[in-house]
Amino acid sequence: MENRNKTLLEIFLTFLRIGAFTFGGGYAMIPLIQKETVEKHGWISDKDILEIVAIAESTPGPIAVNSATFVGYRVCGFTGALCATLGVVLPSFLVITAIAFVLREFQSMKVVQYAFFGIRAGVLALILKALWSMYRQCPKNPVSYAIAAGSFILAAILNVNVLLVLILCAAAGFLASTISLRRAES
Repeated sequence: MENRNKTLLEIFLTFLRIGAFTFGGGYAMIPLIQKETVEKHGWISDKDILEIVAIAESTPGPIAVNSATFVGYRVCGFTGALCATLGVVLPSFLVITAIAFVLREFQSMKVVQYAFFGIRAGVLALILKALWSMYRQCPKNPVSYAIAAGSFILAAILNVNVLLVLILCAAAGFLASTISLRRAES
């Protein structure tokens, strides 16, 4: 029982730290979640991270919260999921609550505007790192690249919105996986 409580506290503190020191949302948190849960604590494997991202993207809600919930559940069941979710959400909740009271006073200051530009650049770097990490772990299939590129080009030519691009890419991924499975079966 004491060991389980220690693990629950570790889950809460790990995700509290991830939630407190990561800017840019869920995709920026993925490399940190991977490092903490796989490399540092050994709670899950690298393969599990890919599954977590896929599940977290396909379920409603922020990807970081969904990922934390999934990892917590994997490690300590419902209570672990609750601790991980509270840990990852609590810092943002507290910071946003505090900022809401003072932001109106400072939003017109140039130094604050420049700080947000810098934060955006850092977030972009974290997202690109997460994408690169996931790309390295995924099986390579030239057909899926061609279909996804064609979807983006078609969307750009037709000047469509982002939602249609996502739908086209999802359809392209489904088509590519279907083609790969059929080739593997024959």
